[in-house]
Amino acid sequence: MQKIKVLIVDDSASVRQTLADILSRDPAIEVMATATDPYAAAREIAHETPDVITLDIEMPRMDGITFLRKIMSQRPIPVVICSSLPEEGSDTLMQALEAGAVDVILKPKMGTREFLRESAEAICDAVKAAAQARLQKLPARHVDRGGHVLGSAKKLSADVMMPPPGNRAMARTTEKVVCIGASTGGTESLREVLVALPMDCPGIVVVQHMPELFTAAFARRLDSLCQVTVKEAADGDPVLRGHVLIAPGNRHAMLQRSGARYHVSVKDGPLVSRHRPSVDVLFRSAAQFAGGNAVGIIMTGMGDDGANGLLEMRNAGALTIAQNEETCVVFGMPKEAIDRGAAEKVVPLGLLAAEIRRADTP
Repeated sequence: MQKIKVLIVDDSASVRQTLADILSRDPAIEVMATATDPYAAAREIAHETPDVITLDIEMPRMDGITFLRKIMSQRPIPVVICSSLPEEGSDTLMQALEAGAVDVILKPKMGTREFLRESAEAICDAVKAAAQARLQKLPARHVDRGGHVLGSAKKLSADVMMPPPGNRAMARTTEKVVCIGASTGGTESLREVLVALPMDCPGIVVVQHMPELFTAAFARRLDSLCQVTVKEAADGDPVLRGHVLIAPGNRHAMLQRSGARYHVSVKDGPLVSRHRPSVDVLFRSAAQFAGGNAVGIIMTGMGDDGANGLLEMRNAGALTIAQNEETCVVFGMPKEAIDRGAAEKVVPLGLLAAEIRRADTP
């Protein structure tokens, strides 16, 4: 099997070494070279084209976003942003995703063994997903529109967060609730869906695989672009019409119901389907507490997170939809759901908002 060739671009020698050590330990990945800044990276690319680039944002001589835009306009290569920016710098990260980066990871740092294991797995998974990404050449003046390193760890299911849904039927109401799951390529795809929704659309809960701190900036960015109100979910937040709740990075989000009203529960817990937050956890909670009142949508991303949960939603009477292959950056998650019979419909990205509006029609 041909290994994924990775170019690491970061001005910190310690970060370059740590990333190289983590990635080199994965048998599917080869660190092709490291570079201290974009100019050195350009020389490496001229010599040999990598399959994936990991890129820091703040670097001397040329910042990472400028370099990213040059790559995407001239010679598109999947780029994973590797950032340690604090929350106040997260809007810069949103610019990177809009400029064509396929994913974002936190720079590895010392911590507990469990933290290091999860961090290493996330880094390798992001690189593998990026290697599968479908890229399009962006205009030169892109306009802002606003295994596994220690892979012996057991892959956990949603059972660790809540039991499987029972056979009891959930009474239908007139109020729909929409649950969406996405990963690699999902940030821009979600933007396209949410900006097309009217301010009175059904309440929506989203799991987008992103590191902690960055989901709040992602929600703020979407809120500035959309008619609907978008915020990072907090424990106990109600699910209301015209509102979108984004699961916070590094915490699971579950749909709950009290009488006819829905709210979210935000909890700590182990990785589920290799992720936290996990789409499987959200979808299982929707199957259990919303049943036929729910709409489940699985979008672009690598792996199978959400496939089992979407099947549980369909079995509970929910409308279930998968994004089609042609419009996915990575077709992994929707493909797994389709293969398991979880998706009632397979729909292009541009029609997902219309499906949400249609499901809300009495």
